Amino acid sequence: MMTLVFGGALALKLRPQLDLIEVGGKAPAFHATDLRTGRPAALADYRGKVVLLNVWATWCQPCRVEMPSMERLHNKLAGTDFRIVAVSVDKDDSTVVNAFVRELGLTFDILHDQTGAIQGIYQTTGVPESFVIDRDGVIVKKVIGAVEWDGPVNEALIRRLLDAR
Repeated sequence: MMTLVFGGALALKLRPQLDLIEVGGKAPAFHATDLRTGRPAALADYRGKVVLLNVWATWCQPCRVEMPSMERLHNKLAGTDFRIVAVSVDKDDSTVVNAFVRELGLTFDILHDQTGAIQGIYQTTGVPESFVIDRDGVIVKKVIGAVEWDGPVNEALIRRLLDAR
């Protein structure tokens, strides 16, 4: 009887670790605040789009380094069904995030998850961490660390996903 009780408790504790977020899996739902509108935002708002989901923070130097390439990719693919959704996990209020966005001249979607819940939901190991999600909500690429998002390999992947329909 004790084995069953302990086994059940162990299974409940390990369950989140068994449901790993990985390429080929469904992108989990999350909620944050859209900094431009101040309204709630969620992954469901981007249903049917190709999404580059980026988890970042203003204090993260590699995040600062990769943001210009994300802006260039956003501009190259303007008018398509591609969206960049950058979710800040800064604990500070949105004024800090807004100042960063203005300083770098970012025009893609910036969300703020002050609680950092998205890090647990997506099982991130740090920032930046990014996920390319196809129109069906499936993760097709996961990147830990800064990347040149407007480089030929990443742009070709996004264009291929856009052309898939």
